[in-house]
Amino acid sequence: MHDVQAVNRPSMPRLAAASLAGTAIEFYDFFVYGTAAALVLGPLFFPTFSPVAGTLAAFGTFGVGFIARPLGSVLFGHLGDRRGRRPVLVASLLLTGAATVAVGCVPSYDSIGIAAPLLLLVLRFLQGLGLGGEWGGAVLLTTEHAPAGRRALWASFPQVGPALGFGLANGVVLALSAALSDAEFARWGWRVPFWAAGALALAGLWLRSSLAESPSFLKIDDHARVPFFEVVRHHGRLVLLTAGGLAVGYAVFYAVTTWSLTYATERLGVSRTVMLTCVMGAVLVQGALVPLVALFADRFGRRPMCVAGCVACALWMLPMVALLATGEPLLMFLGILGALLAFVTAFAVIAAYLPELYEPRVRCTGAAVGYNLGGVLGGALTPIVATMLAERGGRVPWGVGAYLTGIALISLVCFMLLPETRPVPVAAVEPKPATG
Repeated sequence: MHDVQAVNRPSMPRLAAASLAGTAIEFYDFFVYGTAAALVLGPLFFPTFSPVAGTLAAFGTFGVGFIARPLGSVLFGHLGDRRGRRPVLVASLLLTGAATVAVGCVPSYDSIGIAAPLLLLVLRFLQGLGLGGEWGGAVLLTTEHAPAGRRALWASFPQVGPALGFGLANGVVLALSAALSDAEFARWGWRVPFWAAGALALAGLWLRSSLAESPSFLKIDDHARVPFFEVVRHHGRLVLLTAGGLAVGYAVFYAVTTWSLTYATERLGVSRTVMLTCVMGAVLVQGALVPLVALFADRFGRRPMCVAGCVACALWMLPMVALLATGEPLLMFLGILGALLAFVTAFAVIAAYLPELYEPRVRCTGAAVGYNLGGVLGGALTPIVATMLAERGGRVPWGVGAYLTGIALISLVCFMLLPETRPVPVAAVEPKPATG
């Protein structure tokens, strides 16, 4: 058994702040690619395609990152369950940061031909691999230190990271877009946010260098030999249900933060600056509300909040696309904000809910694989499917709304089939909880 006294336990505010900063940096890396894919990567790396086909191809490289995320969960989950949560945080941040900086250095198709999009694919895959490990490590380190009665609250801080990362990524792109001409932005301006990822990664490594290992991990004296195999054998049903439940969150988030940029700028003629401002503002409001929603989860339970989020998503998707189709900035902002508030009702509690479903010896792998497999189901194809549905429809993309509503209903069924976990302390779940 590991020596539990070997490391001083940090204060919860310090630990939550470090986890939040790290996830914000990693999601900045991931989101800046999605923004670039929506705005410039199509014509730069797929110039022989039509405008719509080029956008679809750029979103295809975007989707590769989601496919890599479950693989990253297996790889880094193995490390987290065998060697500890801390090493995952360092290795995943290094990999994602290096891949992101490299994306900003890839020459365009006009310079090196077909090698350009191929390099994008490889680097996007590496980004996804790193992010697949990041979430599990950051969330578990916070969750396993937190007191049982406030676990959802403290675990929610890493969940604020994606909103801050998105806001930072879009803020940098917005500033460059406003300061540069379209030609300058397409020639070199879009690369700057990728290069900035290097400095952010170094800052994240410094913040995480002194974090203490999780007490739950230190108490394990019987580590799973191959955690992924044990998860598949004993918890397969949990993984599939959590992935299906999380699909709606990914679908809604990437529909409004990635697909909507292309739809508004190319179909409706809304300026890039206006659309980025609308999306960024809504995401920041959503991020600020994450701890509040988590408090409700500590009081009323994890599953009720997830169910409520799915119902809200199902009810709001058709109104959302109608508001988007107006092309009016305020109405578009309200449509996006409503969707993200529905989304966050479920996703704010996931950082506590998923770890509580698994025993500590396979928790890093099980929680991360379920979380990132949900990204494949809901996030990888949504920008592509939404673009195709919007192209075939009229001015109001009702097909996109119907598609998102359908995913919300599927996720609702999945959450209804999962058990409630509040307020079981982490240590009490060590003998086997609900298995699949």
